[in-house]
Amino acid sequence: MVADVLDGKAFAAKLRAMVTKEVTRLKDAHGMTPGLAVVLVGDDPASQVYVRNKRKQTVEAGMHSVEHRLDSTISEEALLALVGSLNKDPAIHGILVQLPLPSHIDEALVINAIAPEKDVDGFHVSNVGRIATGQAAMVPCTPLGCLLLLRDRLGDLSGLNAVVLGRSNIVGKPMAQLLLRDSCTVTIAHSRTRDISGVCRRADIVVAAVGRAEMIGADWIKPGATVIDVGINRIEKPGGGTGLVGDVAFAEVSQVAGAITPVPGGVGPMTIACLLANTLTACCRISGFRAPATLSV
Repeated sequence: MVADVLDGKAFAAKLRAMVTKEVTRLKDAHGMTPGLAVVLVGDDPASQVYVRNKRKQTVEAGMHSVEHRLDSTISEEALLALVGSLNKDPAIHGILVQLPLPSHIDEALVINAIAPEKDVDGFHVSNVGRIATGQAAMVPCTPLGCLLLLRDRLGDLSGLNAVVLGRSNIVGKPMAQLLLRDSCTVTIAHSRTRDISGVCRRADIVVAAVGRAEMIGADWIKPGATVIDVGINRIEKPGGGTGLVGDVAFAEVSQVAGAITPVPGGVGPMTIACLLANTLTACCRISGFRAPATLSV
């Protein structure tokens, strides 16, 4: 068996096209343009590239894009004041504060200062609670992208055994909650899990988000299982230079799994596409319009 490769880049392109179509409809029918504000503190090169890509795709989708690039020495008080002003701005429907923040700033304080309805990253404690209790919420972009890929591949997820490797607040925990909402039987595995490979081998769905390069081998995977690799790890290549790999040993696992996401080109492209979908959803909800069901959960 050779696994089908789930092309996140192609799926993300389709998702962005759907968002663009809905944005055009909103403009034509209601004169409403979704607005996304991104706040970047400091000059981290990776964050700058990521923010630049977000802006490009936001504009291409027909949305209003605003950037705030701040010096790394900005005070916590000044950053909170900016967030407060964006909360009140009627042209802004989504607010994203790029993480990580400098050590002198309390990340949790800043995240929870964002109005929950504009929290397109889905990190606000109110959105976390809403997801856990099955209510309408802004959903973290990476778990949302994983869920959309799984639904596209498998259709109805009800009754499937799913293992989420990793218990972070950004991916692991919200991913488990989303799978529960789709009626999967869910296990969260982590560094303290006993017989972790055996736990994974019983799963129909494995979502790997541990941040350890190629940790999951073929003997961890049930034949025919669907494997979603969230990991992005930079490693030294044998012949020199560096390359990106996931948490899953792709070459060997693809000989066992039924379907698998590659790294790069799998989950990664879905994140920004889901950010755009979240911004559209936020705009609709704030404005009292029905959000497209296919773009949210």
